[in-house]
Amino acid sequence: MTENDQGDGRNEGHKHGADYEKGSLTLTGSIAMGTGVMIGAGIFALTGQVAELAGGLFPVAFIAAALVVAFSAYSYVKVCNEYPSAGGIAMILKKSYGPGIITAGCSLLMYFSMVINESLVARTFGTYTMRIFGEGSDSWLVPALGVGLIVVAFVVNLLGNQVIGGLSKVTSIIKIVGIGIFAGIGLWVSGLSFDTLTGNSASSDAQGGITGFLAAVALSILAYKGFTTITNSGDEIKEPKKNVGRSIIYSLLICTGLYLLVTLAVAGNLSVDEIIAARDSSLAEAARPAVGQWGEWLTIGLAIIATISGIIASMFAVSRMLAMLTDMDLVPHRHFGMPGRIQKHTLVYTAVIALALTIFFDLGRIASLGAIFYIVMDMAIHWGVFKYLRTELNAKAWVLLIALVLDAVVLGAFLYLKLTTDPLIVGVGLGSMALIFGLEAIFIARKYNDSREPDDD
Repeated sequence: MTENDQGDGRNEGHKHGADYEKGSLTLTGSIAMGTGVMIGAGIFALTGQVAELAGGLFPVAFIAAALVVAFSAYSYVKVCNEYPSAGGIAMILKKSYGPGIITAGCSLLMYFSMVINESLVARTFGTYTMRIFGEGSDSWLVPALGVGLIVVAFVVNLLGNQVIGGLSKVTSIIKIVGIGIFAGIGLWVSGLSFDTLTGNSASSDAQGGITGFLAAVALSILAYKGFTTITNSGDEIKEPKKNVGRSIIYSLLICTGLYLLVTLAVAGNLSVDEIIAARDSSLAEAARPAVGQWGEWLTIGLAIIATISGIIASMFAVSRMLAMLTDMDLVPHRHFGMPGRIQKHTLVYTAVIALALTIFFDLGRIASLGAIFYIVMDMAIHWGVFKYLRTELNAKAWVLLIALVLDAVVLGAFLYLKLTTDPLIVGVGLGSMALIFGLEAIFIARKYNDSREPDDD
């Protein structure tokens, strides 16, 4: 910690008792929060990008991603059932690896993957909003609208937990019902004939093949990773040892069902090339042949609601996570003259990083970077639970190893494909990870040396 954090300011900044209220979240509320984050940019932004990789099998890619995430969720559920905590991911890593470089670095990978997801959500908001005016995703107003949404989400987060919780419940119901109606109408209009699924992807603009499919699965995982925000709620959930796991499972089941219906509806109304052409707003494009102009506007409205609520819920969870890492003394912190609690400061940092990513990266590269960061962190979770915690948690080794292997396979395919098509984003991803772990190594080494100085005198 820095000198700015010493004295009364530091002590007050680390008091989060008012921010974390035990038993303040019901099972329904935590499910709403999980689905609220997941049904944000995932299905609205990623459908076209997944189709570009997997071709006509893109609905299957979303289901395969749900299977991968189901195995992944096992690690989180086992730890959180035994040790419910607001620490979430950081708590799991610390129990596995201790308060060192691996815990700090992997926790930051999760943090940055969530911030990256916020910029993905913000860009998606801008893309769908501009369809109202007949503009594409290449308009300069897309990042401008994304920036505006991040600013609004920042202000809403300043209003407190109750406003966010109430908003999440309402918008989750709207999104689930609205997307369900869209999918039902789309399937009915298409006559349940999903020719796109059996079409020849090689004749389209899609990558196709086993590598393309596995890479699509890696990208589709981003549509589900919002379940991890539930782990950050920890003992705020009523009866956490029972309800944290249930919240995760129910949220994943709800989203998997919706994603399957939606992707089948899109596949039934658009060819692969049409989906790829509208890659950043393919759901709105699919609504046009299904139900006409009013259906497209309805879909745009749903996307706007989903992205607004998703980024608000995500910013809340992400700023809490960084504040917890600060409390655990795993990351440095400076007040920069800002008053109030550390979580308010981390909210500012989160908003600033998300703004920068929204301005400088397009949807495809944002999603790719988020997938790399998240899956690497996820693999660290599984290995840590397998090697250090499985005995005390009574966790099944074969489930943990399958989760680890599935992550490794889809990440390997994704990196291989990106190396041939967009090597820059692979370089940015690997370079960023090296920088994160390098800076953490320096910070922890200095902290260790500072703690030893009194003993040397």
